[in-house]
Amino acid sequence: MQQAIGAAILALYLALTALCAPLLRHALAKRAAQGREDRARWREKLGVAGKARPAGPLLWLHAASMGELASVVALVTALCQARPGVALLVTTSTETSARLAAERLPARVLHQYLPLDLPGAVTRFLDHWHPDVAVWVESEFWPRLLEQTAARKIPMVLINARISDRSARRWHKVRGLAQRLLGHFGQVFAQDANTAQHLAALGVATGRLHAVGSLKENTAPLPFDATERDRLAGLWAGRPRWLAASTHAGEEALVLAAHRLAMRAMPELLLILAPRHPERGAAVAAEAQAAGLALAERAGQHGEVATAEVYLADTLGELGLWFDLAPVVFLGGSLVPIGGHNPYEPVAQGAAVLHGPHIGNFGEIFARLDAGGGAQAVAGAQTLADAVSQLLADGATAARAQAEAARAVTSCNGAAAQKAMLAGIIAPLDGASGQGAL
Repeated sequence: MQQAIGAAILALYLALTALCAPLLRHALAKRAAQGREDRARWREKLGVAGKARPAGPLLWLHAASMGELASVVALVTALCQARPGVALLVTTSTETSARLAAERLPARVLHQYLPLDLPGAVTRFLDHWHPDVAVWVESEFWPRLLEQTAARKIPMVLINARISDRSARRWHKVRGLAQRLLGHFGQVFAQDANTAQHLAALGVATGRLHAVGSLKENTAPLPFDATERDRLAGLWAGRPRWLAASTHAGEEALVLAAHRLAMRAMPELLLILAPRHPERGAAVAAEAQAAGLALAERAGQHGEVATAEVYLADTLGELGLWFDLAPVVFLGGSLVPIGGHNPYEPVAQGAAVLHGPHIGNFGEIFARLDAGGGAQAVAGAQTLADAVSQLLADGATAARAQAEAARAVTSCNGAAAQKAMLAGIIAPLDGASGQGAL
């Protein structure tokens, strides 16, 4: 019954997207004309290749956006080294990830935008590139692209898979569809045991399922503008700083209260406050002002930056800058029941991490970090203030020690995860291209 329901949902999706294809193509062209898409390359999203396909075997890896791409940079580099005769194509969906690809991937790696999940676009993409192996990162599943890739007998591998408890509940409602789509992957590598359990419940056979850890534990620091970092560091020279990153509604009030408490011992303390959704900047600014704190805002350049008590980082794509400027990072989505956000990026950038109790989406890595002295749990404004004060005392000595402990926790496991996923990709690639073992 579940399989029949899944097949019906898939058929309906394929029919509706085919019917809407002209409208979606028009919308994409309009976005490009408005500068909301890459004007030079937007046709790649219609499957119109921007580059020639190299001769010989080709490995295609899809990483949806910045986070997924950053997590696989080291893996892609290792693949280039392991199989120098294999061409590598990396697809992403956003302009920021395209820029990151140009900056950080090996020079010989090709980058294209992923085609929209429309009949013509998918066919053109696969006809042009005809990959020998397809690798998908994390959990972005496009049904038509998966179906057509499988129909062409192209081996597929899912790496760094992660499904939150909330997503698992949604997928379980369409278990037949999930089982069909996930069934196209010959091997599935999950970030943690929780994800592996969810995937098994959705029908992934245990022989194809491996809980090996996260590539993000081996991730490089996020890029940032070094000139801007030096400018802000100069403005804030001598001031202790901490960052509240990816905060949600209901959390900023607690963070601001913690900041006021911590300022009693450190009057020069600066809070960099980066809400998860920058469009909430006006509401967050109003909360800071209501708390009587001197505020400067990144967007619009409002307020006195040098003397601000709270600097509102209400922009997109600059978390690397804030992680680099703040030796202590509180990760939001954890004092309210969101499920937390991943700690890998601040750890990679050398920050000491604090989090609240609601961390179900990343429970395994936080448990290991807490146990290894690489992160601390806080329960509210007072415990957050106490932790910030303790970590920043004596020139942030304790923050540096905690950051080093966190890197010790993640580095070993990240390397092991990369090795397992590399082997899982190499096996079908060698089978398709007739090369030797790794």
